[in-house]
Amino acid sequence: MKRLFLRLLTGSTLFCVLLSCSEEQDFDQFEDLSITPTVASSIFYLESDEETINAVPAGPFYYQTVNFDAFNEEYVAERLLEGTITYEIENTTSKRLEVAIEFLDQGGNVLDVELFEIDPNLPETYTREVTYGPTGKSLNILAATDGLRISGNNQSDTTSVSNASEPKVILRSAAEFLFRLK
Repeated sequence: MKRLFLRLLTGSTLFCVLLSCSEEQDFDQFEDLSITPTVASSIFYLESDEETINAVPAGPFYYQTVNFDAFNEEYVAERLLEGTITYEIENTTSKRLEVAIEFLDQGGNVLDVELFEIDPNLPETYTREVTYGPTGKSLNILAATDGLRISGNNQSDTTSVSNASEPKVILRSAAEFLFRLK
């Protein structure tokens, strides 16, 4: 009985101490909450073998316009804080190449261009990061972009062939965007 009384007394005392130490909760803190998620995504992938590049005597060996709907919603475009687009290029062909990526608005007007002069037989992957926002290009470029036009041009002859087992050029792109949702 003494043991039961001691347990009740200890439990009651602990409960009272906990109640006296707690603060009243302020649920208005939600107004001060700041949510800034980072969204990552690939954008496009270009791959062409040397045989295809040699088959086009003049003009682009690659030409495509792709839709870019990332910022079509005004709510999303208005909350964009910054972004980074990363391009990776591998070229095991014997060709000097030029790749252009044009950022287009809804009317097809060019907002910005990323131009790559690619040397033949690159020993390693070439990487370029382009930032948008306070430390880079204007965010308006990203917010107004509706499409991307990608073209690849052979700046060499159409007869040379690389010693690589499967000579090709690969261009990958990925992006990270930071938003303020609240």
